[in-house]
Amino acid sequence: MMDFELSDEQRDIRDTVRAFVAKEILPLEEDFLRLVREGGARLPRDEEHRLRAKAREFGFWGLSTPEEYGGMALPAVTQSLIHIELAKSCVPFRFGGEADNILYGADAAQQEEYLKPTIEGERLGCFALTEPGAGSDAGAISTYARRDGDDWLISGEKTFISNGHEADYAIVIALTDRDRGARHGATAFLVDREAGWTSSPISTMGSWHQPASLSFDDVRVPAGKVLGEVGGGFQLAMRWVGKGRYVISAHCVGIAERCLTMAVDYAGLRETFGSKIGRNQAIQWMIADSETELEAARWLALRAAWDVDRGADARHASAMAKLFCTAMVGRVVDRALQIHGGMGYTKELPLEGWYRAVRAMRIFEGTDEVQRLILSRDLLRGHTRIGGHLA
Repeated sequence: MMDFELSDEQRDIRDTVRAFVAKEILPLEEDFLRLVREGGARLPRDEEHRLRAKAREFGFWGLSTPEEYGGMALPAVTQSLIHIELAKSCVPFRFGGEADNILYGADAAQQEEYLKPTIEGERLGCFALTEPGAGSDAGAISTYARRDGDDWLISGEKTFISNGHEADYAIVIALTDRDRGARHGATAFLVDREAGWTSSPISTMGSWHQPASLSFDDVRVPAGKVLGEVGGGFQLAMRWVGKGRYVISAHCVGIAERCLTMAVDYAGLRETFGSKIGRNQAIQWMIADSETELEAARWLALRAAWDVDRGADARHASAMAKLFCTAMVGRVVDRALQIHGGMGYTKELPLEGWYRAVRAMRIFEGTDEVQRLILSRDLLRGHTRIGGHLA
Protein backbone atom coordinates (compact mmCIF):
# COMPACT_ATOMS: atom_id res chain seq x y z
CA MET A 1 0.00 0.00 0.00
CA MET A 2 1.24 3.51 -0.82
CA ASP A 3 0.57 6.24 1.74
CA PHE A 4 0.85 9.93 0.83
CA GLU A 5 -0.43 11.18 4.19
CA LEU A 6 1.67 13.24 6.55
CA SER A 7 2.20 11.81 10.00
CA ASP A 8 0.44 13.50 12.91
CA GLU A 9 3.78 14.91 14.06
CA GLN A 10 4.62 16.30 10.61
CA ARG A 11 1.18 17.87 10.31
CA ASP A 12 1.42 19.43 13.79
CA ILE A 13 4.87 20.87 13.09
CA ARG A 14 3.80 22.22 9.70
CA ASP A 15 0.67 23.80 11.15
CA THR A 16 2.63 25.39 13.99
CA VAL A 17 5.11 26.92 11.55
CA ARG A 18 2.22 28.06 9.35
CA ALA A 19 0.65 29.80 12.35
CA PHE A 20 3.98 31.41 13.27
CA VAL A 21 4.41 32.75 9.72
CA ALA A 22 0.85 34.11 9.68
CA LYS A 23 1.17 35.78 13.09
CA GLU A 24 4.76 36.98 13.20
CA ILE A 25 6.17 37.23 9.66
CA LEU A 26 3.44 38.08 7.16
CA PRO A 27 2.47 41.27 9.10
CA LEU A 28 6.04 42.51 8.50
CA GLU A 29 5.80 42.31 4.71
CA GLU A 30 4.50 45.83 4.19
CA ASP A 31 7.36 47.34 6.22
CA PHE A 32 9.89 45.06 4.54
CA LEU A 33 8.74 46.03 1.04
CA ARG A 34 8.97 49.68 2.08
CA LEU A 35 12.57 49.09 3.20
CA VAL A 36 13.30 47.46 -0.16
CA ARG A 37 11.86 50.47 -2.00
CA GLU A 38 14.15 52.67 0.07
CA GLY A 39 17.20 50.61 -0.83
CA GLY A 40 17.29 48.10 2.01
CA ALA A 41 17.51 44.35 1.60
CA ARG A 42 16.80 42.89 5.02
CA LEU A 43 15.03 43.46 8.28
CA PRO A 44 16.84 45.42 11.00
CA ARG A 45 19.08 43.18 13.09
CA ASP A 46 17.06 43.72 16.26
CA GLU A 47 13.90 42.63 14.44
CA GLU A 48 15.63 39.46 13.20
CA HIS A 49 16.78 38.66 16.73
CA ARG A 50 13.27 39.30 18.09
CA LEU A 51 11.76 36.92 15.55
CA ARG A 52 14.30 34.20 16.29
CA ALA A 53 13.69 34.55 20.02
CA LYS A 54 9.96 34.31 19.41
CA ALA A 55 10.49 31.22 17.23
CA ARG A 56 12.53 29.64 19.98
CA GLU A 57 9.58 30.16 22.30
CA PHE A 58 7.50 28.25 19.75
CA GLY A 59 10.06 25.45 20.05
CA PHE A 60 11.80 25.96 16.71
CA TRP A 61 15.54 26.08 17.12
CA GLY A 62 18.14 24.17 15.12
CA LEU A 63 15.92 22.25 12.69
CA SER A 64 18.77 20.05 11.44
CA THR A 65 21.06 20.50 14.43
CA PRO A 66 21.78 17.29 16.38
CA GLU A 67 20.07 17.03 19.75
CA GLU A 68 23.42 16.95 21.51
CA TYR A 69 23.90 20.57 20.41
CA GLY A 70 20.43 21.61 21.52
CA GLY A 71 18.76 21.18 18.15
CA MET A 72 15.67 19.36 16.92
CA ALA A 73 17.41 16.93 14.52
CA LEU A 74 14.30 16.83 12.35
CA PRO A 75 14.05 14.44 9.39
CA ALA A 76 14.66 15.99 5.96
CA VAL A 77 11.00 15.65 4.92
CA THR A 78 9.86 17.53 8.02
CA GLN A 79 12.50 20.19 7.43
CA SER A 80 11.29 20.55 3.84
CA LEU A 81 7.72 21.08 5.03
CA ILE A 82 8.99 23.85 7.29
CA HIS A 83 11.02 25.50 4.52
CA ILE A 84 7.93 25.48 2.30
CA GLU A 85 5.99 27.43 4.93
CA LEU A 86 8.79 29.93 5.60
CA ALA A 87 9.21 30.61 1.87
CA LYS A 88 5.61 31.81 1.58
CA SER A 89 6.68 35.23 2.82
CA CYS A 90 9.10 37.55 1.06
CA VAL A 91 10.50 38.58 4.44
CA PRO A 92 13.95 36.92 4.67
CA PHE A 93 13.82 34.81 7.82
CA ARG A 94 15.07 31.46 8.97
CA PHE A 95 14.98 29.83 12.36
CA GLY A 96 18.12 30.09 14.45
CA GLY A 97 20.26 27.37 15.95
CA GLU A 98 21.74 26.25 12.62
CA ALA A 99 25.26 25.81 11.29
CA ASP A 100 26.70 24.55 8.02
CA ASN A 101 26.37 20.77 7.95
CA ILE A 102 30.09 20.25 7.37
CA LEU A 103 30.97 22.13 10.57
CA TYR A 104 29.89 19.08 12.55
CA GLY A 105 33.08 17.45 11.31
CA ALA A 106 35.13 20.03 13.19
CA ASP A 107 37.44 18.95 16.00
CA ALA A 108 36.71 19.83 19.62
CA ALA A 109 38.59 23.15 19.61
CA GLN A 110 36.99 24.22 16.34
CA GLN A 111 33.54 23.34 17.63
CA GLU A 112 34.07 25.62 20.62
CA GLU A 113 35.36 28.46 18.43
CA TYR A 114 33.04 28.15 15.42
CA LEU A 115 30.29 25.55 15.61
CA LYS A 116 28.70 26.32 18.96
CA PRO A 117 28.83 30.15 18.62
CA THR A 118 27.30 29.82 15.14
CA ILE A 119 24.46 27.67 16.48
CA GLU A 120 23.81 30.27 19.19
CA GLY A 121 23.81 33.12 16.68
CA GLU A 122 26.94 34.71 18.16
CA ARG A 123 28.95 34.20 14.96
CA LEU A 124 28.08 34.24 11.26
CA GLY A 125 29.97 32.21 8.69
CA CYS A 126 29.90 31.81 4.94
CA PHE A 127 30.88 29.00 2.62
CA ALA A 128 33.45 30.02 -0.01
CA LEU A 129 33.82 27.64 -2.95
CA THR A 130 32.80 29.46 -6.16
CA GLU A 131 35.42 31.51 -8.02
CA PRO A 132 35.38 33.75 -11.11
CA GLY A 133 36.74 30.84 -13.15
CA ALA A 134 35.11 28.02 -11.21
CA GLY A 135 31.34 28.06 -11.00
CA SER A 136 29.62 24.94 -12.29
CA ASP A 137 33.04 23.32 -12.60
CA ALA A 138 34.03 23.42 -8.95
CA GLY A 139 37.06 21.30 -9.80
CA ALA A 140 38.59 24.32 -11.55
CA ILE A 141 39.20 26.33 -8.37
CA SER A 142 42.56 28.10 -8.27
CA THR A 143 42.61 29.66 -4.80
CA TYR A 144 45.79 28.22 -3.35
CA ALA A 145 47.05 27.55 0.18
CA ARG A 146 50.79 27.01 0.61
CA ARG A 147 52.71 25.89 3.65
CA ASP A 148 54.67 28.44 5.68
CA GLY A 149 56.07 26.66 8.69
CA ASP A 150 53.15 25.37 10.72
CA ASP A 151 50.78 27.80 9.02
CA TRP A 152 49.11 28.10 5.64
CA LEU A 153 49.03 31.19 3.42
CA ILE A 154 45.87 31.48 1.29
CA SER A 155 45.71 33.56 -1.89
CA GLY A 156 42.90 33.85 -4.40
CA GLU A 157 39.41 35.17 -4.99
CA LYS A 158 35.97 33.76 -4.29
CA THR A 159 32.77 35.14 -5.77
CA PHE A 160 28.97 35.00 -5.39
CA ILE A 161 29.33 34.03 -1.73
CA SER A 162 26.11 34.19 0.28
CA ASN A 163 26.55 36.15 3.55
CA GLY A 164 30.07 36.92 2.36
CA HIS A 165 29.93 40.61 3.23
CA GLU A 166 28.40 40.07 6.67
CA ALA A 167 30.24 36.95 7.85
CA ASP A 168 33.00 37.12 10.45
CA TYR A 169 34.53 33.86 9.25
CA ALA A 170 34.57 31.82 6.06
CA ILE A 171 34.86 28.13 5.26
CA VAL A 172 37.31 28.39 2.38
CA ILE A 173 38.01 25.59 -0.08
CA ALA A 174 41.53 26.02 -1.44
CA LEU A 175 44.03 23.92 -3.36
CA THR A 176 46.82 22.55 -1.21
CA ASP A 177 48.24 20.17 -3.83
CA ARG A 178 48.02 21.48 -7.40
CA ASP A 179 49.33 18.22 -8.83
CA ARG A 180 46.39 16.26 -7.45
CA GLY A 181 43.79 18.81 -8.54
CA ALA A 182 40.76 20.03 -6.61
CA ARG A 183 39.05 16.66 -6.17
CA HIS A 184 41.95 15.15 -4.24
CA GLY A 185 44.17 18.13 -3.46
CA ALA A 186 41.82 20.73 -1.97
CA THR A 187 41.40 21.47 1.71
CA ALA A 188 38.75 23.29 3.77
CA PHE A 189 39.96 26.07 6.08
CA LEU A 190 38.20 28.05 8.81
CA VAL A 191 39.36 31.61 8.20
CA ASP A 192 38.45 34.52 10.47
CA ARG A 193 37.84 37.87 8.80
CA GLU A 194 40.35 39.42 11.17
CA ALA A 195 43.00 37.20 9.56
CA GLY A 196 42.95 39.67 6.67
CA TRP A 197 40.49 38.69 3.95
CA THR A 198 38.23 41.36 2.51
CA SER A 199 34.82 41.35 0.88
CA SER A 200 32.82 43.47 -1.55
CA PRO A 201 29.06 43.14 -2.19
CA ILE A 202 27.97 42.20 -5.70
CA SER A 203 24.96 44.03 -7.09
CA THR A 204 22.56 41.62 -8.78
CA MET A 205 19.11 41.74 -10.35
CA GLY A 206 17.69 40.20 -7.19
CA SER A 207 17.75 43.04 -4.67
CA TRP A 208 16.76 41.04 -1.57
CA HIS A 209 19.87 38.90 -1.14
CA GLN A 210 23.21 40.26 -2.33
CA PRO A 211 26.24 37.93 -2.52
CA ALA A 212 29.83 39.07 -2.20
CA SER A 213 33.30 38.58 -3.60
CA LEU A 214 36.07 37.61 -1.17
CA SER A 215 39.75 38.40 -1.66
CA PHE A 216 42.69 36.56 -0.05
CA ASP A 217 46.25 37.83 -0.31
CA ASP A 218 48.62 35.57 1.63
CA VAL A 219 46.09 35.35 4.46
CA ARG A 220 47.79 33.45 7.27
CA VAL A 221 45.87 30.52 8.70
CA PRO A 222 47.22 28.29 11.52
CA ALA A 223 47.32 24.54 10.92
CA GLY A 224 44.65 24.14 13.59
CA LYS A 225 42.14 25.87 11.29
CA VAL A 226 42.04 23.01 8.78
CA LEU A 227 38.49 21.60 8.72
CA GLY A 228 38.60 17.84 8.33
CA GLU A 229 41.60 16.30 6.63
CA VAL A 230 44.15 17.98 4.38
CA GLY A 231 43.09 17.00 0.86
CA GLY A 232 39.49 16.30 1.90
CA GLY A 233 38.03 19.71 1.11
CA PHE A 234 36.29 18.82 -2.14
CA GLN A 235 34.33 16.01 -0.51
CA LEU A 236 33.19 18.39 2.24
CA ALA A 237 32.18 20.94 -0.40
CA MET A 238 30.03 18.41 -2.26
CA ARG A 239 28.34 17.40 0.99
CA TRP A 240 27.51 21.07 1.62
CA VAL A 241 26.15 21.58 -1.91
CA GLY A 242 24.12 18.36 -1.81
CA LYS A 243 22.01 19.49 1.12
CA GLY A 244 21.32 22.82 -0.53
CA ARG A 245 19.62 21.27 -3.54
CA TYR A 246 16.67 19.70 -1.77
CA VAL A 247 16.28 22.72 0.51
CA ILE A 248 16.18 25.07 -2.52
CA SER A 249 13.49 22.86 -4.05
CA ALA A 250 11.34 23.25 -0.94
CA HIS A 251 11.80 27.02 -1.03
CA CYS A 252 10.61 27.05 -4.64
CA VAL A 253 7.47 25.15 -3.70
CA GLY A 254 6.67 27.62 -0.91
CA ILE A 255 7.17 30.70 -3.09
CA ALA A 256 5.08 29.22 -5.90
CA GLU A 257 2.28 28.28 -3.51
CA ARG A 258 2.09 31.84 -2.16
CA CYS A 259 2.16 33.34 -5.67
CA LEU A 260 -0.57 31.01 -6.92
CA THR A 261 -2.69 31.83 -3.86
CA MET A 262 -2.29 35.53 -4.61
CA ALA A 263 -3.23 34.93 -8.26
CA VAL A 264 -6.36 32.95 -7.39
CA ASP A 265 -7.47 35.56 -4.84
CA TYR A 266 -6.89 38.44 -7.25
CA ALA A 267 -8.65 36.66 -10.11
CA GLY A 268 -11.71 36.38 -7.87
CA LEU A 269 -11.69 40.09 -7.05
CA ARG A 270 -10.48 42.00 -10.09
CA GLU A 271 -13.14 42.99 -12.59
CA THR A 272 -12.75 43.95 -16.24
CA PHE A 273 -15.48 44.47 -18.79
CA GLY A 274 -18.11 43.84 -16.15
CA SER A 275 -16.95 40.47 -14.80
CA LYS A 276 -14.26 38.89 -12.64
CA ILE A 277 -11.09 38.12 -14.60
CA GLY A 278 -11.18 34.59 -13.15
CA ARG A 279 -14.04 33.85 -15.55
CA ASN A 280 -11.70 34.33 -18.52
CA GLN A 281 -10.32 31.12 -19.98
CA ALA A 282 -6.85 32.66 -20.39
CA ILE A 283 -6.66 33.30 -16.64
CA GLN A 284 -8.13 29.88 -15.80
CA TRP A 285 -5.51 28.10 -17.87
CA MET A 286 -2.66 30.00 -16.20
CA ILE A 287 -4.04 28.98 -12.82
CA ALA A 288 -4.56 25.36 -13.89
CA ASP A 289 -1.06 25.03 -15.36
CA SER A 290 0.46 26.56 -12.24
CA GLU A 291 -1.41 24.21 -9.90
CA THR A 292 -0.38 21.15 -11.93
CA GLU A 293 3.29 22.13 -12.05
CA LEU A 294 3.29 23.10 -8.38
CA GLU A 295 1.90 19.74 -7.32
CA ALA A 296 4.48 17.86 -9.41
CA ALA A 297 7.24 20.00 -7.91
CA ARG A 298 5.99 19.36 -4.37
CA TRP A 299 6.36 15.60 -4.77
CA LEU A 300 9.77 15.86 -6.41
CA ALA A 301 11.00 18.03 -3.53
CA LEU A 302 9.60 15.72 -0.86
CA ARG A 303 10.87 12.63 -2.70
CA ALA A 304 14.42 14.02 -2.59
CA ALA A 305 14.09 14.67 1.14
CA TRP A 306 12.62 11.18 1.62
CA ASP A 307 15.68 9.67 -0.04
CA VAL A 308 17.84 11.55 2.46
CA ASP A 309 15.78 10.24 5.38
CA ARG A 310 15.94 6.62 4.26
CA GLY A 311 19.71 6.79 3.82
CA ALA A 312 19.64 6.39 0.04
CA ASP A 313 21.95 8.23 -2.34
CA ALA A 314 19.84 11.36 -2.83
CA ARG A 315 21.92 13.02 -5.54
CA HIS A 316 19.76 11.87 -8.45
CA ALA A 317 16.45 12.77 -6.79
CA SER A 318 17.85 16.11 -5.60
CA ALA A 319 19.04 16.94 -9.12
CA MET A 320 15.58 16.21 -10.54
CA ALA A 321 13.92 18.25 -7.83
CA LYS A 322 16.18 21.26 -8.24
CA LEU A 323 15.97 21.18 -12.05
CA PHE A 324 12.17 21.05 -12.10
CA CYS A 325 11.33 23.16 -9.05
CA THR A 326 13.54 26.11 -9.95
CA ALA A 327 12.06 26.29 -13.45
CA MET A 328 8.53 25.80 -12.13
CA VAL A 329 8.69 28.66 -9.65
CA GLY A 330 9.82 31.05 -12.37
CA ARG A 331 6.82 30.17 -14.51
CA VAL A 332 4.35 30.40 -11.63
CA VAL A 333 5.67 33.78 -10.50
CA ASP A 334 5.49 35.03 -14.08
CA ARG A 335 1.85 33.95 -14.45
CA ALA A 336 0.90 35.43 -11.07
CA LEU A 337 2.49 38.73 -12.04
CA GLN A 338 0.67 38.66 -15.38
CA ILE A 339 -2.68 38.03 -13.69
CA HIS A 340 -2.08 41.03 -11.42
CA GLY A 341 -1.32 43.21 -14.43
CA GLY A 342 0.30 46.57 -13.74
CA MET A 343 -0.05 46.14 -9.96
CA GLY A 344 2.05 42.99 -10.12
CA TYR A 345 4.85 44.95 -11.79
CA THR A 346 5.08 47.45 -8.93
CA LYS A 347 7.18 47.16 -5.78
CA GLU A 348 4.03 47.39 -3.66
CA LEU A 349 3.66 43.60 -3.93
CA PRO A 350 6.34 40.91 -3.52
CA LEU A 351 5.73 39.46 -7.00
CA GLU A 352 8.25 41.58 -8.91
CA GLY A 353 10.91 40.90 -6.28
CA TRP A 354 10.31 37.17 -6.47
CA TYR A 355 10.30 37.40 -10.28
CA ARG A 356 13.91 38.61 -10.12
CA ALA A 357 15.05 36.62 -7.09
CA VAL A 358 13.98 33.15 -8.23
CA ARG A 359 15.98 33.45 -11.44
CA ALA A 360 19.14 32.90 -9.41
CA MET A 361 17.88 29.52 -8.20
CA ARG A 362 18.54 28.02 -11.62
CA ILE A 363 22.19 29.05 -11.29
CA PHE A 364 23.56 28.68 -7.76
CA GLU A 365 24.42 25.34 -6.15
CA GLY A 366 24.36 23.64 -9.53
CA THR A 367 23.01 25.17 -12.74
CA ASP A 368 20.24 23.60 -14.81
CA GLU A 369 22.91 22.26 -17.11
CA VAL A 370 24.79 20.58 -14.25
CA GLN A 371 21.58 18.92 -13.02
CA ARG A 372 20.91 17.60 -16.53
CA LEU A 373 24.48 16.32 -16.71
CA ILE A 374 24.03 14.46 -13.41
CA LEU A 375 20.70 12.94 -14.45
CA SER A 376 21.77 11.80 -17.90
CA ARG A 377 25.12 10.50 -16.67
CA ASP A 378 23.46 8.46 -13.92
CA LEU A 379 21.16 6.79 -16.46
CA LEU A 380 23.75 6.28 -19.18
CA ARG A 381 26.23 4.74 -16.76
CA GLY A 382 23.63 2.55 -15.11
CA HIS A 383 23.94 4.22 -11.71
CA THR A 384 20.17 4.50 -11.52
CA ARG A 385 17.15 3.11 -13.33
CA ILE A 386 14.28 4.84 -15.04
CA GLY A 387 11.51 4.78 -12.45
CA GLY A 388 13.89 4.91 -9.51
CA HIS A 389 13.00 2.82 -6.49
CA LEU A 390 9.65 1.86 -8.05
CA ALA A 391 11.24 0.39 -11.18
